Amino acid sequence: MLKISSSDSWLDSLIESLGDPEEAAEYLSVALEEKIGTRQLLRNAIKDVVEAYGKINNLSEEAKGYYEQLEYLLSKNGGSEIHNLINLLGALGFKLSVDLKKEEEFGN
Repeated sequence: MLKISSSDSWLDSLIESLGDPEEAAEYLSVALEEKIGTRQLLRNAIKDVVEAYGKINNLSEEAKGYYEQLEYLLSKNGGSEIHNLINLLGALGFKLSVDLKKEEEFGN
């Protein structure tokens, strides 16, 4: 049985698990679906995945640039555009999700 003694250990374990692309996709999808505390939750989920990918050296300069731009926008307006899109899609009977790209789709 895994015993975690502190919140830092829990966060370290989370970040480590998010290095797995399937885990990261599921984590982001859950953050998109949450209704309570959604704005900060989504922002934190994106930050966690970026941190995990950065630790395993899978974060390209392009991805870093996009993250910095997104973080700037989220810090300015709390991500209201993203959440309005999610809410509109929900009202129309759709949901936004995160899926892994197929290998041949990378770079597009």
